[in-house]
Amino acid sequence: MAKKQPTKRIQQWDFCELTLRGPKEGNPFLDVQLSAEFSFQNRTMSVEGFYDGGGIYRIRFSPDMLGEWTYRTVSNVAKLSNITGKVIATTPKGKNHGPVKVWRQTHLAYADGTRYFQFGTTCYAWPHQTPQLVNQTIKTLKAAPFNKMRMCVFPKSYSYNKNEPEFYPYVHVGPMPAEPAKSSKKDWNWDTTRFNPKYFQHLEWCVGELLKQGIEADTILFHPYDRWGFRWLDNKADELYLRYVIARLAAYRNVWWSMANEWDLMKCKTEEDFDRFGRIIQAYDPYKRLCSNHNCSTFYDHTQPWITHVSIQRDTAGMAGWIRQYNKPAIVDESGYEGNIEQGWGNLTGEEMLRKFWAGTIQGGYVGHGETYRHDEDILWWGKGGVLHGKSPARIAFLRKIMEAGPHDVLTTFNHRGNPALCKDGQYYLFYFGPKQPAWRTLELPGGPYKAEVIDTWRMTVKPVKGTFEGKFTLELPGRPYMAARFTRVK
Repeated sequence: MAKKQPTKRIQQWDFCELTLRGPKEGNPFLDVQLSAEFSFQNRTMSVEGFYDGGGIYRIRFSPDMLGEWTYRTVSNVAKLSNITGKVIATTPKGKNHGPVKVWRQTHLAYADGTRYFQFGTTCYAWPHQTPQLVNQTIKTLKAAPFNKMRMCVFPKSYSYNKNEPEFYPYVHVGPMPAEPAKSSKKDWNWDTTRFNPKYFQHLEWCVGELLKQGIEADTILFHPYDRWGFRWLDNKADELYLRYVIARLAAYRNVWWSMANEWDLMKCKTEEDFDRFGRIIQAYDPYKRLCSNHNCSTFYDHTQPWITHVSIQRDTAGMAGWIRQYNKPAIVDESGYEGNIEQGWGNLTGEEMLRKFWAGTIQGGYVGHGETYRHDEDILWWGKGGVLHGKSPARIAFLRKIMEAGPHDVLTTFNHRGNPALCKDGQYYLFYFGPKQPAWRTLELPGGPYKAEVIDTWRMTVKPVKGTFEGKFTLELPGRPYMAARFTRVK
């Protein structure tokens, strides 16, 4: 006989959680299979559940359609099987615009059609710091311009990031290494069939805090910077891990999947391994969240059908070419970091960080931020979070306001005699003149007339220009670097 649960009511794109009690003997992570079939009219979605320790099992579901959904659980344990119920998906409110999706082939928008202009940042290991530092990072983000965060599932071991996490993702067998910070993979003995629920509970709490602020969580599933041995998982452990993470996190509407940070540096994995990971995500993520695979030197094959957008480590100069090549949204997630450490990638000026944002944006793509200022306690934003020290975030916020104030339909690229612009043809043109400092520019625009504004991207000022412009004309500029100009058709 079916066991009926009370009806749940949630907003469309939020998620509800079915909490069940079941066996805790043996190894529930391996021994117990649990899923639920959620049905809406003629559609059915299969959603995997997960074991959360202490005899507790959970299934998380995020409805993408308004109305009544019915569900029935399926399990190899009688107590967990044939449980039925209803979920009523109600009209979303407030900041709930749904998940970010690919829009018009090379752009991004929320599921409700609201345009999404990506202004991301990177804090690889912020979830793995002390509670005080984690809370400080969350507080910093409230005043920052970023609407996406790149973050690792596994802890990270790298320069300026040698501390141990509070929790580990797996149960450890036997004694812990005497000096963890000096250890290598041979010093650890993980049971990769038994996850540590506390680790993942904390990770999803961090994802939930980002969601409250409207920040997308670009969740990095693998990376090479590892002394614990997590990158050396075998095929079975890889799949078990991916399915567990998907079951726990996929229902959060702000989750994206990044297969790896610098996939080509993971010499213990092959390109075929990453192809296999992509197939696993396709099979078990019922919501088909955004997914990519970030490079160091060698681009992954972004033509793969499960790759939704191109995640790149390069300067932004090639943005327009990558958009044309792959016909997908392109994000330079890593073009270097504003800071002053000795590594070449980590000592950009604020001006150069901002230039990369403008140069990438004006080509129709998206750009990511990072910060690596030297710190007595090695608390660098790019690795651990904390507080921001750089000059670029305020100016990135200024750029975000300019983009969000412009047209929210498709913007294309425009180039007049070496002057690049982002435009809605015949209606709106946003030019960027970069590090050069012309005192004037001769431009030619179709249609018109247009009103003009000169924008100082560094001083964050917008100065209207007297009169209107059409056809071929000369625009006077202040002869300073990092200037832009905006033309809006006069109605």
